[in-house]
Amino acid sequence: MKREIVINASTLEVRVGLLEDGVLTEFHLERNERQGLVGNLYKGKVTRVLPGMQAAFVDIGLEKAGFLHVSDFHTGVEGFGSAAEVIGEEDVETEPIPDRDSAAPQTIAINDQDITDPDLDLDEIDEENIDVAVAEESTADGAAPLAQARGGRARRRRRPERRSRLPIEQVLKRGQDIIVQVAKEPMGTKGARLTSFVSLPGRHLVYTPTSNHIGISRRIESAQERQRLRAAVGELRPDQGGFIVRTVCEGVSKREIQRDVSFLTKLWSSVVKQAETTPPASLLSRDLDVALRVVRDLFSSDIDRLWCDDPETYERIVEFVQSYMPRLRSRIALYEAEEPIFDHFHIEAQIDRALERKVWLKSGGYLVFDQAEALCAIDVNTGRFVGKRNQDDTVLKTNLEAAEEVVRQLRLRNIGGIIIVDFIDMTREADRKRVTDILAQALKRDKARSSMLRISELGLVQMTRKRTRESLEELLTEQCPTCHGRRVVKSVATLAADVLRGIHRAAGRHPRSDLLVVKVNPAVARYLYDIGAKDLGVLEQRLNIKIVLRSTESIEAGAFELVQSTAAA
Repeated sequence: MKREIVINASTLEVRVGLLEDGVLTEFHLERNERQGLVGNLYKGKVTRVLPGMQAAFVDIGLEKAGFLHVSDFHTGVEGFGSAAEVIGEEDVETEPIPDRDSAAPQTIAINDQDITDPDLDLDEIDEENIDVAVAEESTADGAAPLAQARGGRARRRRRPERRSRLPIEQVLKRGQDIIVQVAKEPMGTKGARLTSFVSLPGRHLVYTPTSNHIGISRRIESAQERQRLRAAVGELRPDQGGFIVRTVCEGVSKREIQRDVSFLTKLWSSVVKQAETTPPASLLSRDLDVALRVVRDLFSSDIDRLWCDDPETYERIVEFVQSYMPRLRSRIALYEAEEPIFDHFHIEAQIDRALERKVWLKSGGYLVFDQAEALCAIDVNTGRFVGKRNQDDTVLKTNLEAAEEVVRQLRLRNIGGIIIVDFIDMTREADRKRVTDILAQALKRDKARSSMLRISELGLVQMTRKRTRESLEELLTEQCPTCHGRRVVKSVATLAADVLRGIHRAAGRHPRSDLLVVKVNPAVARYLYDIGAKDLGVLEQRLNIKIVLRSTESIEAGAFELVQSTAAA
């Protein structure tokens, strides 16, 4: 599979597309007027504590206060339990690493308030599977958590004794200052989702300064390599803090690992020092812009080429790559052709299609996407595909193709939350299993954490997908002023009837006259004169008045305006 990253940078916005065999699978956009917030660190001030919701609102200097749930705040309760809850469906193995005298969780003092985080929040790590080694602590019982595997399968592990989480009203008070990180962008009417489980991503490692765990991506399959990396990170890590070894760390030297460790620990030290003197509701550290963030997170040895059409952005990328991944320098190219770069790679048309409700499959079938506030329903249809042998084979082929396309569209559209896929009914259990397996295999290529239940006898698949940033639709569109997001408007017949009723009501409040001139939308005027003439005549007789409709483009379809009244002689 040929994989390419295409970056289009301008003064207004930076757009990034990930292509797999020429097909757009991921799209990232960041406008200069509104840069992304996920990953940013703030010194926040607690404005409200809600015991009934076990949550707090935190002012971080944005228009809306951020939302901090008790599960995202370290309360000083030791153990790995909360991290296991965050992992959810991920398959995680744990094993102890050598203890240190200073292995106690780090304490950060802000305004004389201790903030202690003993847990590792893997929810913020953009890795699909994590193999975690937990540092033994004197108060921990050393048992590993039970982690449930993707697709509902579970591996039996020794489960640690559950410790009750302290109520939020006991650990947070109004006016308290805390360091928080944005976990989810503000979406719609909701403010940003916050966490105090800080994670600082580097090229090869992710530093978790408020935990004492070492995690290794399970995508690194070699047990020998995982052991080497675990030993190297364990030797280089500071006395306080943990690390996640990312997939791209496979095969890198100890020297490169040391460079990441040094950079990330210095970054955290500067954040803590800055927090001591910075006023509340202030930004402490901003994540990389979208161009460098994509290079950091996606540009690896399996990317054949990275294209960029802006010389300044290109130079910044080259400098970043030479510092952190010099072996990939030869794969970066400056696009200098006259044709716009997204047109050259046929990306513009694919973006436009991704905004459509209906997506056609190569076979002739199609998908229909219906997005609600917290749920997305995807319907699979055979469409023009009629098959060649029998109905079961036709349905199976359509569903198999749809399973691959569904995952690609989820990645491209960045759809999250609860997702229901309505496949075409299959009578054979073997067919349902094949579709489930293809869907699960496709989800492995998606970096976003997801969980899925097996397909039901009715052809329904229930799944969830984590989303931290706005969807493609939210990024590129705004609510229609006519339909107000409902995707439907009243028919002309309905609007014409509404206008007649409105004229009837308004005429009673208008001075008596023998002529009434009414401005209406052209479509409504035509309908009333052509089809509603009889109803218009009945209204004139009832009101004993002559009604003249004046067609006006500026009037909305369901509105009208009384503009003239001539008194009777």
